[in-house]
Amino acid sequence: MRYLDFVRTRAHGKINLGLDVIRKREDGYHEVRMIMQQVGLYDGIEIQRIGSITGFRHIGIETNLKYLPANENNLAYKAAELLMDEFNIQESIHIKIRKMIPVAAGMAGGSSDAAAVLKGINKMFSLGLTDIQLKERGVTLGADIPYCISGGTALAEGIGEILTTLPPMPNCYIVLAKPAISVSTRVVYGNLKADEIQKHPDIDGIISAINDRDIVSMAMKMGNVLEDVTIPEYPVIGEIKHLMLNMGALNSMMSGSGPTVFGIFNDVDIAKNAYMALKGHPSCRQVYITDGGNGDERY
Repeated sequence: MRYLDFVRTRAHGKINLGLDVIRKREDGYHEVRMIMQQVGLYDGIEIQRIGSITGFRHIGIETNLKYLPANENNLAYKAAELLMDEFNIQESIHIKIRKMIPVAAGMAGGSSDAAAVLKGINKMFSLGLTDIQLKERGVTLGADIPYCISGGTALAEGIGEILTTLPPMPNCYIVLAKPAISVSTRVVYGNLKADEIQKHPDIDGIISAINDRDIVSMAMKMGNVLEDVTIPEYPVIGEIKHLMLNMGALNSMMSGSGPTVFGIFNDVDIAKNAYMALKGHPSCRQVYITDGGNGDERY
């Protein structure tokens, strides 16, 4: 069988249009209902097949950020290793990751990289796995990986692995801003008291608004219960939310466990003005403007 020598792909980031936690399960995981939305911002992934010249298998990792692990601690490495172990692939590969998605930011950057590598290894070595089969393997590495394999707009339930595809989010512009902090997802969920949540987001209402192509209604119904944990600990997240609202966002919310904040805009000029203002604001370290869906627009 002939293998591919090179695979290039994109690993898109995500935001949560709604994030609700239903309960904490006995196994320690949290049962959630989330609306996941792919955004145009992405990491570039390149996988090169080195072959078996050295006589033993090697998985190389290279990134443009020196502080990221370039070894078995990288989720992309674990994804490649998972499939190569299962299918007894003894060739060596080199994975190059150009990070654009903010790190430790609530945008599933690491999970998306791993999902892209699973798909890339499947293609390179002609493994013939379907997306469903890739998701079954990916969830063993991370709850967000199954979603990242399919992308788009989806309702995620269970621990995030039970996915229902939704119609695409109505057209809009998304401004993303990450402050100069990183947040541990494990710590945020560990500090969440699921049985004391007072206000749950209207997940079904968000789905209805998406079905109706009503961007204003969708934005007004957005909510994230993890903000109750993260914002008191990191008030800068709330500050950025208020800045976006004052700059004309239909609504603004923290993505995932944070700390990235996004704003939904239905006017490109207002979105661009907000982007420029936030780029110069001391509360924001990384700022992007993009869209939802499969595009890669960054205006």
